[in-house]
Amino acid sequence: MIRFDDIVEKIQGKYSEKDIRLLQKAYIFAARAHKGQTRRSGEPYLSHPLEVTNILAEMNLDLTTLIAGLLHDVPEDTDVTIAEIRENFGKEVATLVEGVTKIGRVEDASPEETRAETIRKIILAMTDDLRVIFIKLADRWHNLKTLHFLSEEKQKRIAQETLEIYAPIANRLGMGRIRAELEDLAFRYVEPDEYFRMVALVEPELKKGEKQLKKLKKEMEQLMKENGIPAEIQSRIKRLYSVYSKMKKKGVDFDQVYDFLALRIITDSVKNCYAALGIIHQRWPHLPQRFRDFIAMPKPNLYQSLHTTIITENKQTFEIQIRTREMHELAENGIAAHWKYKEGAPTGLDSEDQRLQWLREIAALFSEQKNPKEFLKNLKINLIPEEIYAFTPKGKVINLPPGATALDFAFKIHTEIGLKAKEAKINGEVMPLKTPLRTGDIVEIITSPDRIPHRSWLNWVATASARQSIKKYLNLKSRSKAIALGKKLWEKESRKYEFPPELRSEEALKEKISREFKLRLHSLEDFYLLAGLGKLVINGKFMERIISGATPATEGQPGFLKKVVDRITGRSPSSGLVIKNPEDQMISLARCCTPIKGEPVVGYLTAGKGLTIHAQRCYLVNKEILDSQRLVEVSWDPDYQGTFKARLLVRSQDSPGVLARVATAVAELRGNISRAEVNTTSDGKATISLEIVINDINHLDAIIKKISRLKEIYSVERD
Repeated sequence: MIRFDDIVEKIQGKYSEKDIRLLQKAYIFAARAHKGQTRRSGEPYLSHPLEVTNILAEMNLDLTTLIAGLLHDVPEDTDVTIAEIRENFGKEVATLVEGVTKIGRVEDASPEETRAETIRKIILAMTDDLRVIFIKLADRWHNLKTLHFLSEEKQKRIAQETLEIYAPIANRLGMGRIRAELEDLAFRYVEPDEYFRMVALVEPELKKGEKQLKKLKKEMEQLMKENGIPAEIQSRIKRLYSVYSKMKKKGVDFDQVYDFLALRIITDSVKNCYAALGIIHQRWPHLPQRFRDFIAMPKPNLYQSLHTTIITENKQTFEIQIRTREMHELAENGIAAHWKYKEGAPTGLDSEDQRLQWLREIAALFSEQKNPKEFLKNLKINLIPEEIYAFTPKGKVINLPPGATALDFAFKIHTEIGLKAKEAKINGEVMPLKTPLRTGDIVEIITSPDRIPHRSWLNWVATASARQSIKKYLNLKSRSKAIALGKKLWEKESRKYEFPPELRSEEALKEKISREFKLRLHSLEDFYLLAGLGKLVINGKFMERIISGATPATEGQPGFLKKVVDRITGRSPSSGLVIKNPEDQMISLARCCTPIKGEPVVGYLTAGKGLTIHAQRCYLVNKEILDSQRLVEVSWDPDYQGTFKARLLVRSQDSPGVLARVATAVAELRGNISRAEVNTTSDGKATISLEIVINDINHLDAIIKKISRLKEIYSVERD
């Protein structure tokens, strides 16, 4: 068990006597608060905050964080309040303790509703003060060491949460030491069978590996000394979870994990890092595909080091990592290694620190995405270590997660470039935006001012930031279209009534609608939005509630039902409904009946979707399944030149070439078959299901007549 004196010994010389006395005051405060309490292990409860504070001291964190580490469980497990901590140790300490406490309380909730809420609390706490997560990671590290005292169910839940949330966060903050400890400790409980399989694989190699590393280390020290390069050389054996992850990810056997044994060379300058690399490559052959220069091209968490894999005389492979002392400290403790705490300065997110860009993206993602499942899906993508390094034509490096596409690349450069992206040049070749990228690709994004993002783009991106930008655009676009549709629906119905003077102003009308339907409307736009989305139906009953005893002033007006759609779309009386891109508008074609230009149709207000167009022949219309209050008269625009899909069911003789003759008949009339399926029966008959692309109902009728004239055909009908 760590003693308070051990912590003092660690930080002696870094802090004044006054600071040490303040830390001692926190220790005594925590000891009194936890007096008589024990952990499941039987140890005094105080052992836990002491262990946590010891970890924080090893990370060279500031005095405020150390004090908060000692006190982090006091409000949760004792009668002491945050107010008392604030009174005794100040606002900063109290804020850190409160942040850790809030995260802890969520963890005790039910698993299903917990994960998104846990992450939300972590994000909020981290954006307020990043030191909260340093304390929480140290807390989780020590708790995992005593996990065997808990029930099997809790062991698995806590370990799973560690691998899914805390270890990836530690990784994104560059805190390699804590990440590795969390992964190894959690691995045993999440996948015990795999854990013990890995132990069986690795254990026999450990003693042999240690011996080999000792020999190589001695030779490496001599080599550096002969060449005048100051170096501290450390040996490293790859951790169990890292070995398991690599084998699983790469689909390789244990003997193909080339970095199982490694030496780490820590020198005094970048110049000597490259000098050491040259000397090593002269002495031993290396695997070119295994060389990585993370000094010239740091990882997104700012990890820097040279990695190379050498082959010794006895054909043994060793990974060699070369870095400066500062790089090593950063690799071990990440952002905590030189996190700056300026007196009186804010301790939240530094907008200039690129290591925190992912955190800013997650915070924005959470504020935009209220659906927990969708949020978690995007979060996992965002927490994946970024591994792809693509380049702009000018040589700027763009870091992306595995599976990222050219469209992700575009949004990473700038949101506007992403929204206007048309195609990409990848290594000089024009490629679609959905093309996955690989490390080393040189990517140029070609934009167009006429380009409009489509909902299918959401399937083309892997990064949360790109998804968020696309969704934001689509939502704004849908909102404006819904408002426009709602306004036209209101104008269409309201023209039939004479409004009293007191309802002729927009403000008065808004207040009346708000009161009558118990809505919170900030403006009439909010009302139009609800109407356009089909959440409010503007009809006679609606108008009666707005204008007491209302009767249509223009009832029976010639052409009203015939040309309602003119008022909806704002076009001239000769025009009908224009459908340009169903997925992009608040007006869409029903899938149940696939209406075609020229045939009689009716509009139906669908809650949340706007106006759906059904053919009047549709069984939903004929059988009066659709609510008549939501029906709107519409008609087609004769000038619209778009194409439509129609399904045909053709019954014929089962004779050779019948499908070819049907296809020829369709092609002769400039129709296009997008899908065809033939089923035959034992009595020599065939049923052909066709999906064809045509211009309008007249075009379809002509195709049906032409197919019907073929001698083998019994009947042709719409499916």
